[in-house]
Parts: sequence; structure tokens; C-alpha cells
Amino acid sequence: MSRFAGTGLGALPADAIKREAVSCVSVAHTLVIVESPTKAKTIRGYLPKDFRVEASMGHVRDLPNNASEIPAAHKGEKWANLGVNTANDFEPLYVVPKDKKKVVKELKDALKGAERLLLATDEDREGESISWHLLQLLSPKVEVKRMVFHEITKEAIGRALESTRELDMELVHAQETRRILDRLVGYTLSPLLWKKVAWGLSAGRVQSVAVRLLVQRERARRAFRSGSYWDLKARLSHGGLRFEAKLSQVKGERIAGGGDFDESTGALKAGSKVRLLAEAEARALVSAVEAGPWRVTAVEEKPTVRKPVPPFTTSTLQQEANRKLRLSARETMRTAQALYERGFITYMRTDSVHLSDQAINAARNCVAVRYGKEFLSPAPRQFTTKARNAQEAHEAIRPAGESFRTPADSGLDGRDLSLYELIWKRTVASQMADAKLTMLAVDLEAAAGSAEGPASFRASGKRIDFAGFFRAYVEGSDDPDAALEGQEVLLPALKVGDAPAGEAVEALGHQTQPPARYSEAALVKMLEKEGIGRPSTYASIIGTIVDRGYATLQNNSLTPSFTAFAVTALLEEHFPDLVDTSFTARMESSLDEISTGKVEWLPYLEGFYKGEKGLETQVLQREGDIDPGVSRTVELEGLPCVVRIGRFGAYLEKKRVADDGSEELLKATLPVEITPADLDAERAELILKQKANGPESIGVDPETGESVYLLFGQYGPYLQLGQASEATPKPKRASLPKGSKPDEMTLEDALGLLRLPRHLGEHPGGGKVQAGLGRFGPYVVHDKGKGEKDYRSLKGDDDVLAIGLSRALELLAEPKRGRGGRTALKDLGTPEGAEEAVQLFNGPYGLYVKQGKVNASLPEGTTADTITLEQAVELLAAKASSGKGSSRARPTKATAPKASAAKSPKPASKASGSTKPAKPATKPPVTTKTGRLRASAVRVIKPASS
Repeated sequence: MSRFAGTGLGALPADAIKREAVSCVSVAHTLVIVESPTKAKTIRGYLPKDFRVEASMGHVRDLPNNASEIPAAHKGEKWANLGVNTANDFEPLYVVPKDKKKVVKELKDALKGAERLLLATDEDREGESISWHLLQLLSPKVEVKRMVFHEITKEAIGRALESTRELDMELVHAQETRRILDRLVGYTLSPLLWKKVAWGLSAGRVQSVAVRLLVQRERARRAFRSGSYWDLKARLSHGGLRFEAKLSQVKGERIAGGGDFDESTGALKAGSKVRLLAEAEARALVSAVEAGPWRVTAVEEKPTVRKPVPPFTTSTLQQEANRKLRLSARETMRTAQALYERGFITYMRTDSVHLSDQAINAARNCVAVRYGKEFLSPAPRQFTTKARNAQEAHEAIRPAGESFRTPADSGLDGRDLSLYELIWKRTVASQMADAKLTMLAVDLEAAAGSAEGPASFRASGKRIDFAGFFRAYVEGSDDPDAALEGQEVLLPALKVGDAPAGEAVEALGHQTQPPARYSEAALVKMLEKEGIGRPSTYASIIGTIVDRGYATLQNNSLTPSFTAFAVTALLEEHFPDLVDTSFTARMESSLDEISTGKVEWLPYLEGFYKGEKGLETQVLQREGDIDPGVSRTVELEGLPCVVRIGRFGAYLEKKRVADDGSEELLKATLPVEITPADLDAERAELILKQKANGPESIGVDPETGESVYLLFGQYGPYLQLGQASEATPKPKRASLPKGSKPDEMTLEDALGLLRLPRHLGEHPGGGKVQAGLGRFGPYVVHDKGKGEKDYRSLKGDDDVLAIGLSRALELLAEPKRGRGGRTALKDLGTPEGAEEAVQLFNGPYGLYVKQGKVNASLPEGTTADTITLEQAVELLAAKASSGKGSSRARPTKATAPKASAAKSPKPASKASGSTKPAKPATKPPVTTKTGRLRASAVRVIKPASS
């Protein structure tokens, strides 16, 4: 019998059948179960009074996360740690996590008085799976139906009530197979990585392929060789309008550009029929053409049409939110989830670009009202999905309802408003008219003398004849109006034979650039293009890659670590299929076919895991062939040493001859900010040299007489005043501000950082004002006395070493931002006897009040206009006394953020379920018994010249 059998769906008791025959009215006391309290709160307002809505708080069952969750009856089984009995038709061992036992009990209690159960979890595979797990756990003896909707509005909920259905077991099969498959891959390969590379690493069906994409791009950056070329830019004018033209040909030969170079050699591609200008030639050509006459030789106008892009899918929303709003995939999905659950947008996990008739009508009405009927497309637009393995074919992400709330009328703020506005604009633009443009090109000739021959230049422009959908939405731009101006490049009215006036000619040098690292948006786009994984999982996949140390996210770029290089190399050599994009895409297609019933789930799992070519056999056969010493080594071309992966991160290793003539190994820790693509022979030699010879002083502090050192620890560069000794075991240290270049650090700046915090003056309200550098960056603080301090972060242009009292007071006068960077909606006042004011905020789960570190949600029916200070105080007091708040809710003394240079990372949270050990603390530079610094990786910086 299948493990999915016995669901009991549609089984109605005899008395229930009689009641259904007598009346079509909803059965009294119907229990509706959704995933979250916010969704429950929103949906409750659209249901009859005799309906009770409860939240499951997400998944209620899962495979065991660690050994403590394995039931006693199975602890002795070999397969128990895997959580899947591969010998018994891959039967999963599902357990209720400890933090969900209370939820399950409350749901069972709620079911006792119910006469009908509606499972209203999300309409995708995961939602179907949650409903199935609820059904298995609750074992209801009443009518059970599945209730699905893709937006939370009164009309949508009404339609869902009228069209309930049975549980879709094919969707359940697909989701459960996916879950089991991911567990088999992760729990079979990860222990191998622990033994062969480093403890605590993980492998994953989609995760490992995504990491390989990052590594391949980084390898391309290492292999890249830059090429240099020169060209000319001329500034001309005609009829009072200035324009620019670029050199295109000399003597009929096309001038080389960036695309003509071979990335692996830095030279021109073989067979390129172009002319490569050197600097001397370019400057000589400037002299030859700048005095000569200019003549227009050709004018071309080419009309073109731009059509609006489709409404958002999960993938395109993540990409555009990353480009425009700088939101990570995880932040985008978290915000979108909150907007959906509060009834602002439709369901946010979808591959479809389809719009319902109601949505099209609403969007077209917005266009007519806001922009005018002339901006409407002649007929309603409908789009078709082109993504590989597209599924969940309900509707695109759009504003909810039969009429769309404008962003200004939504009542949203901060990140919620920005994302809603993005979705609103894209949906409305999809029903707008095409943009009509004219592409302009003017060819000019400048006399260059008999030696050089004629030089041809080209001026390119663009004229927007009709803005169309550009009025509402320009992809990749925050401001459509500004984007319109930026897109339009006008040229003067020129015709063949005209002689524009030359104003200046400039020689420009260029260097070809290596392939750009993946941003989150670019990685999501690539994963979707290759058909790897599901867009709804990309946020968690990228989060895992960063959390596990396979990549860092800086300046919106994902940079793979040396550990990522080592793991990818091991998997490529021994398990190539598991990191092959085509193989993974075929696997994804098979999982999709399971959801439609075209493929049976059990034979598929058998073929993947068992047999001669199955994963289980491959791992057993290859484990003995993998040498840990080799798999922990990252060999990079052109280095005088090798990179190895150790317990505490990557380090350099090189053999050298000791003073006694014997051979020894020199090892030096690699600072985390050095990436595989940036590590070259010169930098490696410097790190090894400094390790061997010890640190050198930047200079001497005139006040203390101590030397100042710039050292490189595992977590980056930092300054240290003096050496550790018995008298001073912990010398003064200071981190370098983000963006500072160690090469440019002067003694003056170093001393300034070591003397932080700076006293700026007295606050008009009493207390002192200081500027300092903490773990979250530079800040100013108003020290009010008695441990009460008020902090503000410095802005981008502020310098912690130069900021004055007046600027600090400006920053301190700005309203303090609340949770998630939100600004308070209003200040309710300060209760009698209290020191901190009570403020009202609008968060992802609705309105809440905040005083100090305590937050309390507003009850149903209470609005921003009706909440009073007295009510807020009662809510906060109840929350504080309940003990349900996090440790942050307990009052603590305000302390300045500590410098990050010597801060130890926190152990892994138990709540995360992680079994990997906590990261070791960053060790200070090791000293000898005499207190002298033992050799460590430091950077030598010369004192600034006086």
C-alpha cells in the first residue's frame, strides 16, 4: 500500500450527508486552517461568523533534523539518521518538531467542536503538502475539503468557498519526492565532505550546482587577461545643439573595441580584421583631425517599437527587486509573503505571466485614469510563459482585487511600499501601449592628413516619439520619468553634406574587464534559464550558500570562497552528474512529471539512489579513492604556493629551506577579504613574507611611544597599538572602516581610529556627544547619563574622524528608525514615570506599538487613528509580563557597538537545527613568552610623508 493512502478525503458521515441534502448553507462551526497568523487574521474578515480560522505556523511535520528528534522506536535503525527507510519503499520518517507540538495540540482541540474542516494552505505543491500532513496528524472524522485561492480578497474567498475540492495527491507525491530526494543527496554527500574537506559543510541537489556556477565565473575571472585599446571621442555642435561622436574607422579599417579581444590572452582574437590603436597613434590622430573640417557622410533614422514586459513571476520579481531596490531574494520573498497575507498582492510563488480578465480590466482602468486612454494598448494584452519547466499555472504576481489600490492609497511604507509599487507599476504597464522610438545614426568624416587618411566617426542617438508604457515602468529603473530622459539622446537635424563645428577631440584609453560576478538577480536568472530548481526555492538556496560560507555577498555580488572551489572540484571529479546543469535540469523535469502523473515517484527514487549507478553505490565506491589532502587543496595557476582548507579557513602553504638546511612548511592564514580571483603571485608572496619575517610598524604614537601595527586577521585588517605583553595582554585595537584601503592607511588616520570614540561636545539637552566605530559601522551617540544612550549611524558622506558637533546633532535629531528600518507612523507620547516614548509602527504583520525593546501588535479593530497612549501602555505591559517576547524584550543597558576586529563569532543557534560546530573565535596575534609578536600575516604601510 502506498504511504500516501488512507487520506479519508471526501468521506462524509451519514448525518452530514443528510444535512447537505436539506440545505446548501455552510455547515455551522467550520474550522479553516491556514499557515500564518497574518493570513488567518486577513481571511477571518471575509468569512461567516461561525467559521473559526487557525494557523499551523508553517509545516507541522518534517524529516528529523537531528538525532534528538528521532523517535526511540527507530533510534537503533541504520537509516534513522537519514530519515528515509530506503529499504522499505523510501518510507519517510516524519516527526513533529518540539516547537510544533503545542500548535498541533491546539489544532486538535479546535477540531473537536467542528463539523467541517477546510484546509486553506497555499495553492502550490508545498501548500498541498502541508495540507496532507495536517490531514495525517489530525485524523479528522468530519468532512474535509481543500480550499484554494491566489489572492485574499472578499470576492476571492467567496469563490473559494463555493469551489472546494479534494486534496491533489499528485502534487503531494511531487513535493514529497522532492523532499526525499533532497534529503538523500544532502545527507549522503555532506558527511563525505566533512571527512574529505572540512567539518560542517553541506551539499545539495540545487545548492551544489549554484555554487559551481559561481566557481566557474570566478575561474573565468582568474583566467582573464586584460587587453588595452584606444579610441577617440569628438565633441561637435550644429545649429546650437552639441553632440558627441566616436571614432569608428581609419582608412576604411574598423577600430578595435572591447569585444574584439580574447579573454584568455588579452590580445586580439585570431582573424580579427580591425585596427588596434596604441596611445601614441591615438594622440597623433587627435592632432591630425581636431583642426580639420568635419563633413556628414550618412544619416540614418530607424523607427523601432518597444513592447511592455510581462507581469512579474517569482523569478522576475526577485531579479527586479534586486536590481531596483537592492533587496536580496530572501528579503523580496519575505516582503512579498507579508503583502500577500495582508491582501495587497496575489500569491507570490508562481511561474505564470497570465492575468485574469478581472486583473486586466483593473489594470486598464488604472491606465485610463492615471495616464489617459491614449496610453492604453489597442486590445487587452495576454502573455504566455516561456520559462523551462514552468508550473503552478494560476496567475502572475499583481495587486489583489477587482480594482487596484494605488501605492499612494495603500497605507504602506518602507520596503512594503517599494515592493508593492514595483508590482503595481509592472502590472499596469503590461496593459499600456507600445513605446515608439527612432534610432538615430550619423556618420561623419574628418580630414586626417595624407599620412593617416580619412577618419570616420559615428554619433548615435535615440528619440522617443511616443512614451507609451515607459510613462509607468522602465525595466531596471526606479524613476520612469528620469529613465525617459536618460533613454532619449537627441542629435541635431543633420543631412549629408553638412559641416558641423568641431569643438574638441579627446583620446581615450580602455582596459577590457573580466566577466562580472553574479549578482543575486543574475544567478536567479541563470538558474531559471537552465531549468535548475524552482524559483520559489531560490531565496533559500542563495541564503544557504552564503550562510554556509560558500560565498559572500558584497556590493550586490556573490563571491565564491576557497572552500567553494575545493568542494566543487571534488564533486566535479567524483560526482560530475550532481553538479552538471543539464543533469539537474532533467531531474527537475522528472519531478514536474511526477506532479502530473506522467512519472511514478517510487521507481524514480529507486533508479536515482539504488543500483550500480545509484548515488548510494557511487559514494561507497569512491569514498576510499578520495585523498583528503588532495581534496583540501586548491591549486591556482601562477601561484608560488598552494591554498589549503583548514579547520579555521583557507591558508597558504609553501615549502622552504630552514636555517639548518632542512625542509619545512611555511603556512599563512588568508584574510577573508582576499578572493580566489584576486589572489595573485605578488599578493601571495607578500603574505608569506610577512608571515616569515614578522610585522613592521606603520609608525610610533607620539603620546604613548608605542608602535602602531596594521595586521591581517582571519576577519580582515585591523590596527593594534603596541605588542601584547604580560602588562598589556590585550593591546588597543580598532577595525578599519568599511571601504578603507589598507594600502592607503596613514599613521595619522591609524591613530585617529585607535583613539575612537571622539568627544564632539555637549548636547543642548544635557550629556555628551561622541563619534565612534562599532560592529555595525561608524556612529554618533548621545550619552545622556545613567547608562542611557541614543545612537545614529553615519551617512555615506560622513567621516567618523572628521564629523563635528553640528552635524552629529543633525543626525541625532532625525527620528530613530524602528524594526526593519521603518520610521514611526507617530509618537504616542511618553508615559508618566517612563524615560522612553511609545511609538506606532506599520510592520509586515500589521500595526504595532514599541517602547524601548518591547513590541506589541494592535488588536483587531484598532487603527492608527484610534489607538491611544493608555491602550498602548496596556498592550506593552501585557506583552512584557507574558514572557513570550524574545530576549530583546528584556530591558538592557545601552552599550556602544564593539569593534569587530577582535569579536568572536557567536555559536550556531540551536533554533537553526544546525549540527555543525560553532566557528572558532578569531585569535589575536600570537605572542612569545617575552611578549613579542610572533610572525603573522600583516601589511606593511609606510608612514605618511610630512
